[in-house]
Amino acid sequence: MDQGDLFGWKPPEPPPPSSPSTERAAPRLDAELEAAVLRALVRDWEAINYAHFRRALKPPVFLLSDATSFLGRWSPRDRTLEIARTLVLEQPWSVVVEVLKHEMAHQFAHEAMCALDETAHGAAFRRACEVLGIDPAASGLPEGKGALPDEEARVLSRIAKLLALGESDNLHEAELAMREAQRLMLKHNLQGAAAARRRGYSFRHLGEPTGRLQPHQRTLAAILGGHFFVEPIWVTVHRPLVGLPGTVLEVCGSDTNLEMASYVHDFLLRTAEHLWREHRRAARLAGDAQRRSYLVGVMRGFLDKLDAQREESRREGLVLQRDRGLGEFLRQRYPRQRSVRSTARADPAAFRAGQSAGRSIVLSKPIASSSTGGRALPPKR
Repeated sequence: MDQGDLFGWKPPEPPPPSSPSTERAAPRLDAELEAAVLRALVRDWEAINYAHFRRALKPPVFLLSDATSFLGRWSPRDRTLEIARTLVLEQPWSVVVEVLKHEMAHQFAHEAMCALDETAHGAAFRRACEVLGIDPAASGLPEGKGALPDEEARVLSRIAKLLALGESDNLHEAELAMREAQRLMLKHNLQGAAAARRRGYSFRHLGEPTGRLQPHQRTLAAILGGHFFVEPIWVTVHRPLVGLPGTVLEVCGSDTNLEMASYVHDFLLRTAEHLWREHRRAARLAGDAQRRSYLVGVMRGFLDKLDAQREESRREGLVLQRDRGLGEFLRQRYPRQRSVRSTARADPAAFRAGQSAGRSIVLSKPIASSSTGGRALPPKR
């Protein structure tokens, strides 16, 4: 066996072949787009080397491979770091970066720690993974650690039932159900903070990468970070099919909180767009000139509502301190973070209309068959 084979990630078992009538041709990259992928890999490798390894690694030779037996591979013999084309074409760039980190951990263990006699996933490799803040056994972007513990699954099930009441025509009943769901999440995090630290944290990317970050998306990230027990951060990713960078929202937290944050993210984006269409029709607006201001107002109004509910919880003695373990997890993933202020000119009337609509939003159970791609609670076990 070639020595490089020791350091390769193997993909999961392939699904059964599709019938000719349903099989679609896989996308392919031309020479220019492949060159852009390689430049993006180099940029991400340099950023990781700087942030985590203090430039201890020397640049390898980067290669896109047609191999199907692995996703990524570090070959110490010829100092080649390979990434499978199928990975780039079929998975989000965030998965590509996690595979890149995995192979960089192999490179660090081999070249910086001189672990020449260890097995591929030995002690030196595991220490390198700790530096990178990645799971040594992972094979891409984690989607949780398998089935949730029974208690956490029960919490999500209870929340789902409460959110279903949010669809009630009785506004008072719907509001009470939403508040109770929020209180349940708060109590769960108050009581389960130590358990979450023991079980560990994970992360998830929400939504599709976008070339231009919209103001209402920033406010939505603030909603998730301020009220749904996750740490949000905007990260830059490459978009292989267009050869350009993009931005995507990453949230870190416990598996239970990631499920809830993912649901809220999809629900609010879908609801805000629906409210805008209703407002545009009612106001007889010809186009979308006021859309951005209205959507920011919607998110701001819902944030105001959550802030008011949090004050009620504080008066009842339900106060959750910042999770230090989660903060450390985020700092380990991104040692060199920076804050960016964003100012956007808004249409005052559209903003106020959106803010009023946002204050009336009630979190409710999403329609499972919705074509908008929203997530449902609870997750499959």
